[in-house]
This record gives sequence, structure tokens and C-alpha cells, in this order.
Amino acid sequence: MRAVIQRVSKASVTVDGKTVSSIKTGLLVLLGIEDADGPEDIEWLSKKVANLRIFNDGEGVMNRSVLDVGGDSIVVSQFTLHAQTKKGNRPSYIKAAKPDVAIPMYEAFVQKLEEDLGKKVGTGIFGADMKVELLNDGPVTIIIDTKNRE
Repeated sequence: MRAVIQRVSKASVTVDGKTVSSIKTGLLVLLGIEDADGPEDIEWLSKKVANLRIFNDGEGVMNRSVLDVGGDSIVVSQFTLHAQTKKGNRPSYIKAAKPDVAIPMYEAFVQKLEEDLGKKVGTGIFGADMKVELLNDGPVTIIIDTKNRE
């Protein structure tokens, strides 16, 4: 799994002109799933997202998690995170999981993150043409790949 995690002051997802999710302070998580991903990736990444200390404390130091600040989260499926660009100029998405694998994994990740955060998590609509709007706070953007746990 690959995730692009952005600390936001606000974020929303719109499909066909209708807002399907919106938050104020919190995290926007763009999530890419590949066939090699499994339950251990969901478990590890969810805990990492929930506890990632990227919010400022009273001293202005990034020392607080979304849990600590009571922030909200939106998770948007994004297969393009697995784009391969080594050859040519047209990305290949061969590593991205097909919907029959990706949808249950995406839903399981959202459910696990809701458990870890103790609150509802906003989502996009899998496979839809989504418009994602955000105000990146900082800007703070973290990229995590469960196959490369740095």
C-alpha cells in the first residue's frame, strides 16, 4: 500500500457536483493498493496514520497526532500512486490492484482507521471521477509505502 498523507486545514471530495465528504483540521489520505498488499499492510498503515505526529504542539513542534488534536480524516482511493514511469511517457498501472481486490482492501483500511481513530472516516467513491479539494497546512505531506517501511 502506498499512502500520501497531507495535513489539512480543510478538505473535501466532490462527485458529480455533490460533496460526499468534507473535514476541517485533519488528514487527507490518498491510498494506492497493489495485489501484493494484505491484512498486515492495513494494520500497520492504519496505526501509522492514526499516530503520525505531524501536528504542532504548544511549542510549534510537530509532536501531536490526528488523535491528539481530535482531527478528522478522509481516505481517497488512488490507483495512480502505483504508476510506473520508467519506460516512455505514458504511465503504466500494472502494479495497481484491480477493483475486485482493491475495493475490499480499501474498505477494510477505512474500517481499521475508523477503529484506530475512534470515529467515522470520510471517503470518496471508489472508481468515480472525484474532485478533491484541500488546503494543505504547512504544507505537510508524508509518503508511506508499506513495502518500504522507512
